[in-house]
Amino acid sequence: MPRRFTLRQLEYVVAVGEAGSIVKAAAQVNVSPPSISASIAQLEAEIGVQLFVRKHSHGLSLTTGGRVFLKEAARLLADADALYEIARDIGEKVHGLLTVGCLRTFAQIVLPPLRMKFERTFPDVRFRQFECDQGQLLEMLQQGEIDAALTYDLELLQDMTFKPLMQLPAYVMLPAEHRLATRPSITPQELVDEPMVLLDLPYSREYFLSAFQPQGLRPKIAERTSDIAVMRSMVANGFGYGIANLRPHHNISPDGKPLVFVNLEGSIRPLTMGVLLPNAEHRTQTVQAFTEHCERFVLEQRVFGIERVDK
Repeated sequence: MPRRFTLRQLEYVVAVGEAGSIVKAAAQVNVSPPSISASIAQLEAEIGVQLFVRKHSHGLSLTTGGRVFLKEAARLLADADALYEIARDIGEKVHGLLTVGCLRTFAQIVLPPLRMKFERTFPDVRFRQFECDQGQLLEMLQQGEIDAALTYDLELLQDMTFKPLMQLPAYVMLPAEHRLATRPSITPQELVDEPMVLLDLPYSREYFLSAFQPQGLRPKIAERTSDIAVMRSMVANGFGYGIANLRPHHNISPDGKPLVFVNLEGSIRPLTMGVLLPNAEHRTQTVQAFTEHCERFVLEQRVFGIERVDK
């Protein structure tokens, strides 16, 4: 059975029950006596219980059922007040649970230092992280499973807000002994006959392959992997070249072999790393603090030697 009474009606019942008079209760809650009387009568009709006995000379008195109802109504109103305070705390204080998703391709480099500094600045926040591909991040944001995502501007949805942090041009990753390793830059035409190790993730794969499409070229995909660390090792071991946007802090693959990073020429656009959020009129202070922290982190750390994107 649907519940159609309101907290305001419960407030009127408690006020009248405690005051013993509609006139006195009306003065307390700053509502006209006829409005209170009509509201209580509507409530009694809705629940099928008479709460008050009307006495012209002595005001109102609670029925037996009314006394039970008044007690529970007062408890419910107290719980509602407590819930309001919790909601206000969530909105106004930097504390509680913060769930953040991060694109898998750069989570290992960006997320640990960014998170550590955030937790040291805001020790009352409980941080929970997820490393996902772009498709998973978009779905988790839509489902409300995460509060924010650190990701690229790839296939963003209209019901999302993207706050840019820094631009990352595409580069070619090569083994140190490769014939093109000494070049200052490389064109897609120079790569088309070379074997490619494709970072095969939703939306990312289409972006990397777009480097060849304007010229009508088709790269020779020799291997695919969804793990960028595996891609680095495969490139270092001579399986082919790779294309990526985020350079690691050193030129050594995970298995200890040297790598070379060369700028990729052509029409492929730089990717912008940023914080992706669901559209909302009001954000909690915790989410706002995290967004501002990401901006400071990029600016102060000069992450990967790349300047922050101007807003």
